Amino acid sequence: MEFKMKDVGFATQLPYGELQVAGDDEYGFRPYQLMVSSIAVCSGGVLRQILKKKRIEITDISITAQVTRNEKEANRIERIHLHYKISGEHLPREKIEKSIELARKNCSMLQSVASSIDVTETFELM
Repeated sequence: MEFKMKDVGFATQLPYGELQVAGDDEYGFRPYQLMVSSIAVCSGGVLRQILKKKRIEITDISITAQVTRNEKEANRIERIHLHYKISGEHLPREKIEKSIELARKNCSMLQSVASSIDVTETFELM
């Protein structure tokens, strides 16, 4: 990936389109938003695949991410809490819980930050 400077922030061209990144969200995605998004979406995508392999039929997953940042230390991300809302019929709670634990172990983005950011997960069945 190559990032080119813009008037405000940077941009890169990707197969899906141009990604604009800036410290001001009027000009692009903020870096912390991209980091949180990559962790949430990677976790959700891995979870989706695990549930599919286990033949647990879901109709939807929505993920809410709550972020705690430390203003005293360069506003770094200290904690991310992911809350999954999983929809479907007759979903087995224990199998879903184990699947979330397995997804955590297999999400490359989460594992990349596991030693520096506290990531927790909860879920509810809809």
